[in-house]
Amino acid sequence: MKGGEKFVLATIGVLLAFGVVRNLMHVEEPHESDIPFYSTAPQDVAIKATDLYRTYTCRGCHSLWSLKDVMQSVPAPMMDGIGSLHTEAWLFDYLSSPNPQLIIPSRLKKKYQMPSFASMPEADRRILASYLASLKVKDWYLEQTKKDEHDKLTGEDTSK
Repeated sequence: MKGGEKFVLATIGVLLAFGVVRNLMHVEEPHESDIPFYSTAPQDVAIKATDLYRTYTCRGCHSLWSLKDVMQSVPAPMMDGIGSLHTEAWLFDYLSSPNPQLIIPSRLKKKYQMPSFASMPEADRRILASYLASLKVKDWYLEQTKKDEHDKLTGEDTSK
Protein backbone atom coordinates (compact mmCIF):
# COMPACT_ATOMS: atom_id res chain seq x y z
CA MET A 1 0.00 0.00 0.00
CA LYS A 2 1.36 3.41 -0.97
CA GLY A 3 1.63 6.38 1.38
CA GLY A 4 -1.26 8.27 -0.26
CA GLU A 5 -3.56 5.25 0.04
CA LYS A 6 -2.70 4.89 3.74
CA PHE A 7 -3.52 8.55 4.28
CA VAL A 8 -6.90 8.26 2.51
CA LEU A 9 -7.82 5.12 4.49
CA ALA A 10 -6.70 6.70 7.77
CA THR A 11 -8.76 9.82 7.04
CA ILE A 12 -11.84 7.71 6.27
CA GLY A 13 -11.27 5.73 9.47
CA VAL A 14 -11.02 8.90 11.57
CA LEU A 15 -14.18 10.34 10.01
CA LEU A 16 -16.10 7.12 10.63
CA ALA A 17 -14.90 6.94 14.22
CA PHE A 18 -15.86 10.58 14.76
CA GLY A 19 -19.35 9.92 13.34
CA VAL A 20 -19.88 6.89 15.57
CA VAL A 21 -18.73 8.75 18.70
CA ARG A 22 -20.88 11.76 17.83
CA ASN A 23 -23.98 9.58 17.40
CA LEU A 24 -23.32 7.77 20.67
CA MET A 25 -22.91 11.05 22.55
CA HIS A 26 -25.97 12.75 21.03
CA VAL A 27 -28.70 13.25 23.59
CA GLU A 28 -32.07 13.64 21.93
CA GLU A 29 -34.05 16.58 23.24
CA PRO A 30 -37.62 15.92 24.34
CA HIS A 31 -39.94 16.22 21.32
CA GLU A 32 -36.97 16.46 18.93
CA SER A 33 -38.33 13.78 16.62
CA ASP A 34 -41.98 14.52 17.33
CA ILE A 35 -44.10 16.33 14.73
CA PRO A 36 -45.70 19.30 16.51
CA PHE A 37 -48.58 19.89 14.06
CA TYR A 38 -51.86 18.03 13.79
CA SER A 39 -55.47 18.48 12.66
CA THR A 40 -58.70 17.77 14.50
CA ALA A 41 -60.81 18.13 11.34
CA PRO A 42 -63.19 15.36 10.29
CA GLN A 43 -62.04 13.70 7.08
CA ASP A 44 -64.83 15.19 4.92
CA VAL A 45 -63.97 18.74 6.06
CA ALA A 46 -60.26 18.13 5.47
CA ILE A 47 -60.92 16.87 1.92
CA LYS A 48 -63.22 19.79 1.02
CA ALA A 49 -60.84 22.33 2.55
CA THR A 50 -57.83 20.86 0.77
CA ASP A 51 -59.71 21.18 -2.52
CA LEU A 52 -60.54 24.82 -1.70
CA TYR A 53 -56.92 25.45 -0.68
CA ARG A 54 -55.91 24.34 -4.17
CA THR A 55 -58.78 26.09 -5.97
CA TYR A 56 -58.04 29.46 -4.38
CA THR A 57 -54.24 28.92 -4.77
CA CYS A 58 -53.55 29.50 -1.08
CA ARG A 59 -50.35 27.46 -1.46
CA GLY A 60 -48.97 30.20 -3.68
CA CYS A 61 -48.28 32.16 -0.50
CA HIS A 62 -48.92 29.91 2.51
CA SER A 63 -47.30 26.63 3.48
CA LEU A 64 -49.37 23.81 4.95
CA TRP A 65 -47.91 20.79 6.74
CA SER A 66 -44.57 22.54 6.24
CA LEU A 67 -44.92 22.02 2.47
CA LYS A 68 -44.56 25.10 0.36
CA ASP A 69 -44.63 25.92 -3.29
CA VAL A 70 -41.01 25.95 -4.51
CA MET A 71 -41.78 29.16 -6.38
CA GLN A 72 -43.21 30.80 -3.25
CA SER A 73 -41.48 34.06 -2.45
CA VAL A 74 -44.16 35.76 -0.35
CA PRO A 75 -43.30 35.73 3.37
CA ALA A 76 -46.86 34.79 4.36
CA PRO A 77 -47.63 33.01 7.64
CA MET A 78 -47.65 29.23 7.50
CA MET A 79 -50.98 27.55 8.19
CA ASP A 80 -49.51 24.85 10.46
CA GLY A 81 -50.86 25.49 13.96
CA ILE A 82 -52.99 28.49 12.94
CA GLY A 83 -55.96 27.00 14.81
CA SER A 84 -53.98 27.23 18.05
CA LEU A 85 -53.58 30.96 17.45
CA HIS A 86 -57.06 31.94 16.22
CA THR A 87 -60.62 30.73 16.70
CA GLU A 88 -62.88 29.48 13.92
CA ALA A 89 -65.04 32.63 14.30
CA TRP A 90 -61.97 34.88 13.98
CA LEU A 91 -60.75 33.00 10.90
CA PHE A 92 -64.21 33.21 9.29
CA ASP A 93 -64.34 36.98 9.97
CA TYR A 94 -60.85 37.37 8.55
CA LEU A 95 -61.73 35.46 5.37
CA SER A 96 -64.96 37.48 5.12
CA SER A 97 -63.34 40.88 5.53
CA PRO A 98 -63.46 43.19 2.50
CA ASN A 99 -60.04 44.45 3.67
CA PRO A 100 -58.03 41.90 5.69
CA GLN A 101 -55.33 44.54 6.31
CA LEU A 102 -57.72 46.26 8.72
CA ILE A 103 -57.59 43.09 10.87
CA ILE A 104 -53.90 42.27 10.45
CA PRO A 105 -51.88 45.12 8.95
CA SER A 106 -49.42 43.92 6.33
CA ARG A 107 -45.86 45.11 5.82
CA LEU A 108 -45.87 43.63 2.31
CA LYS A 109 -46.25 45.41 -1.00
CA LYS A 110 -49.88 45.66 -2.11
CA LYS A 111 -49.56 42.87 -4.70
CA TYR A 112 -48.35 40.43 -1.99
CA GLN A 113 -50.91 41.31 0.69
CA MET A 114 -53.65 38.90 1.72
CA PRO A 115 -56.52 39.34 -0.76
CA SER A 116 -60.11 39.63 0.34
CA PHE A 117 -62.16 36.47 0.06
CA ALA A 118 -65.41 38.24 0.97
CA SER A 119 -66.79 37.32 -2.46
CA MET A 120 -66.03 33.63 -1.92
CA PRO A 121 -69.23 31.66 -1.27
CA GLU A 122 -70.05 31.69 2.45
CA ALA A 123 -70.08 27.87 2.55
CA ASP A 124 -66.50 27.80 1.23
CA ARG A 125 -65.37 30.40 3.80
CA ARG A 126 -67.00 28.36 6.58
CA ILE A 127 -65.27 25.15 5.46
CA LEU A 128 -61.90 26.88 5.23
CA ALA A 129 -62.38 28.56 8.63
CA SER A 130 -63.38 25.25 10.18
CA TYR A 131 -60.39 23.48 8.71
CA LEU A 132 -57.91 26.22 9.56
CA ALA A 133 -59.23 26.25 13.14
CA SER A 134 -58.52 22.50 13.28
CA LEU A 135 -54.84 22.97 12.43
CA LYS A 136 -53.33 22.76 15.89
CA VAL A 137 -49.88 22.72 17.37
CA LYS A 138 -48.81 20.71 20.40
CA ASP A 139 -48.43 22.71 23.60
CA TRP A 140 -44.65 22.31 23.71
CA TYR A 141 -44.36 24.05 20.30
CA LEU A 142 -46.98 26.78 20.76
CA GLU A 143 -44.55 29.54 21.78
CA GLN A 144 -42.39 28.82 18.73
CA THR A 145 -45.47 28.98 16.49
CA LYS A 146 -46.42 32.36 17.98
CA LYS A 147 -42.88 33.67 17.40
CA ASP A 148 -42.87 32.38 13.82
CA GLU A 149 -46.17 34.11 13.01
CA HIS A 150 -44.99 37.33 14.69
CA ASP A 151 -41.74 37.28 12.71
CA LYS A 152 -43.58 36.71 9.40
CA LEU A 153 -45.99 39.56 10.07
CA THR A 154 -43.44 42.06 11.35
CA GLY A 155 -40.26 41.06 9.53
CA GLU A 156 -38.47 40.82 12.88
CA ASP A 157 -36.29 37.91 13.95
CA THR A 158 -37.08 36.98 17.54
CA SER A 159 -34.94 33.84 17.42
CA LYS A 160 -31.83 35.82 18.36
